[in-house]
Amino acid sequence: MVMFDVRAVDLRLLNSLTKYPSIATYHTLEPGSGCLAAPATVFPGEVVATEKVDGTNSRLVLLPDGSYLIGSREELLYAKGDLIGNPALGIVEQLKPVAERLPRGAGIRVYYLELYGGKVGGAAKQYTRDPARFGWRLFDVAELADWQEPLTWSPAKISAWRESGGQPWLPEDALVALAAQAGLELTPRLWHRPGAELPAGIEDMHQLLTATLPATLVGLDGAEGRAEGLVLRAPDRSVIAKARFQDYERTLRRRR
Repeated sequence: MVMFDVRAVDLRLLNSLTKYPSIATYHTLEPGSGCLAAPATVFPGEVVATEKVDGTNSRLVLLPDGSYLIGSREELLYAKGDLIGNPALGIVEQLKPVAERLPRGAGIRVYYLELYGGKVGGAAKQYTRDPARFGWRLFDVAELADWQEPLTWSPAKISAWRESGGQPWLPEDALVALAAQAGLELTPRLWHRPGAELPAGIEDMHQLLTATLPATLVGLDGAEGRAEGLVLRAPDRSVIAKARFQDYERTLRRRR
């Protein structure tokens, strides 16, 4: 049996292995104009819609040797026992107490959370009037039971595996159960519906966004600011797409 030792592992590979993948837009985003166009993403089965919270993507990486790492989307910021952590965006300060109490899995378990409020980006004021107040919501968990082989891959292979849907996600029902066990709030679940019922047109999708989220549901002190949009997921995470107000508004404005 191979024993895991965080001090012996290549942290560059572990960082890449545990990053959250890029999410495509529900309608195709044209790189030149920044506008949306057909076709829309196809969901062959059920779709779970959640609020897309406008903060910073964060991850808590729980490791087989009992240690953990805290990271932003792109880099690792802190390891259990460090005297000094990277203070970027308040991620370590806010999420270290959470990491200390989370239930572990059999291998590498990664909790993906959105940290928001405080001074996290220009949208912070949509969630709170207090620059010292933060919130966080869990949106996905990956379970890497078989971690040994992936940590021998090249950086290019890991990146391709991650961006092509290789990470082993908890399905929606297991995620909901784990969140309850861990005492973590999920990003708001808004509706479940068959993928065939999703609108194909850009204007129709904008109308659905407006009807679903007239304001954010995760305000921290009574704030009912603007929501960023939706994330649409298959329950098994085989398809994930995002729909942001700003993309649809830009597209419709330019059409007119």
